[in-house]
Amino acid sequence: MGKMNVEPIVTFADGSQLLVSSQYSGAGSFTCELYLSVPCKKEKLDLRALSDHLEAPTCREAQDIAFHYAQRQFPDSANAIKEPPYLVWSGPNLPVAPDNRGHRHMQR
Repeated sequence: MGKMNVEPIVTFADGSQLLVSSQYSGAGSFTCELYLSVPCKKEKLDLRALSDHLEAPTCREAQDIAFHYAQRQFPDSANAIKEPPYLVWSGPNLPVAPDNRGHRHMQR
């Protein structure tokens, strides 16, 4: 699995956590996904996807959709689920061309 940002939005009595991942899709929209993280042996986690990409034109709207989806999936814990805003991973830093790093362009 690639690198992703996740933020716990609720911890259940058994120690499992509901996680949300927010990303910019690169196509003028944002997506959120929900995962269930269950502790396993040897400090590993069992990570299960609970939703498809929940998409919206803004990050906050995608997070609101994910929040309401989580409340519907876990009605007994709905009041304990953290409300947005959540973390946003901006993606990998794009390399800067060597001739542009820290140099001023001189106009003639």
